[in-house]
Amino acid sequence: MEKGNILVIGNAGVGKSTLINAVLGEQVAHTGYGKRGRTVKLDIYESEIIPFRLIDTIGFEPGFFQKNRAINAVKDWGKDCAKVGKEDTDINVIWFCADGTAGTLFSDTIRSLSRATAMWPSIPIIVVITKSYSEPDRERNIQMVKEAFAEQKKKRFEKNLKGIIPVVAETFTLNDTAYAPPTGIDKLIELTNRLLPEGMKAAKKDLAAFRLNRKRVFAQSVVGAATAGAAVVGAVPFTIPDAAILTPLETAEVKSLGSIYEIKNSNQLINSIIEAGTVGTAAKGAINLIKAIPGLNIAAAVLNSIIAASFAIAIGEGSIYIFEQVYLGNKEPGDIDWVKRFMESKIANGFVEKVKAVIEKVGNKDDKESIVQAVLEIFAMKKSK
Repeated sequence: MEKGNILVIGNAGVGKSTLINAVLGEQVAHTGYGKRGRTVKLDIYESEIIPFRLIDTIGFEPGFFQKNRAINAVKDWGKDCAKVGKEDTDINVIWFCADGTAGTLFSDTIRSLSRATAMWPSIPIIVVITKSYSEPDRERNIQMVKEAFAEQKKKRFEKNLKGIIPVVAETFTLNDTAYAPPTGIDKLIELTNRLLPEGMKAAKKDLAAFRLNRKRVFAQSVVGAATAGAAVVGAVPFTIPDAAILTPLETAEVKSLGSIYEIKNSNQLINSIIEAGTVGTAAKGAINLIKAIPGLNIAAAVLNSIIAASFAIAIGEGSIYIFEQVYLGNKEPGDIDWVKRFMESKIANGFVEKVKAVIEKVGNKDDKESIVQAVLEIFAMKKSK
């Protein structure tokens, strides 16, 4: 049976390692009485009798750098999960540990949780209230958690919070004749087991979203570089409709994007994108409309640079969408008719208006940096400062 992974997270000294030892029934995680926390890196523990692994995290400690160290350690673990072959280390359930003796669950701690686990927006969360030694304490602790989470603006916690369980992980001696025995561990294991199938599905969804978002970031950097290159190349005095000089740049742009989205054996697909975006009917029509703008008074080199950069970003954005649809399995790479129709619509719908806006913003200034900045802003890849 596939084992799930439980992320055990919370403030330093809250008792995460003690909890792990209680769940596994053996002393595997380092603990330290009276200390802030002993864990200095993320460790994974498992047992043959428990159908999930436990990931012990660095505790959130006071101080900017200490807290960020803990948050970044969890983030790095998540990024590593996204690598091919590391899928069995993904996060399926989160145990967020809160100290029952603290009396208060600060919003800052929940914000740290949110930052550290931002990659896992769909994963079920169980709040584990440690050191909850008496029935009155447990009632107050549960209310404390409910109030703290209700104050959070992010709706993620409302739908992901699946349970609040007070526990005593090891026998706590009150005095010579009274003690608080271990409690809540069985209930925690039972709820975790019930949530694992949901958590495994959620992890696959979150990992796919993370990978796709990372591909978008890489893809947008390629489009930005191609746009800057087109602005320079386009400034030379030639007629845009016959701009064979731009084709190698745009071909390299589209091929690079295809590589990011793992599109293989795609020469026909790439050629269709290039053809529709450069010498197709829509592209030629757009160029004629731009050059026929009434009262257009701009140097030819500046106009050519703007048009070239605008085509580069339009082709890049169109390619990103097409490749994403193929990567997600929504479209087949051989659906060339759809590709051509989409690219033509990308050039035909709103393209000329955006180019006009760039011309108005740049004016007659022959400054490639200003041209690229204006194109990126108006074609919505970069916000203005």
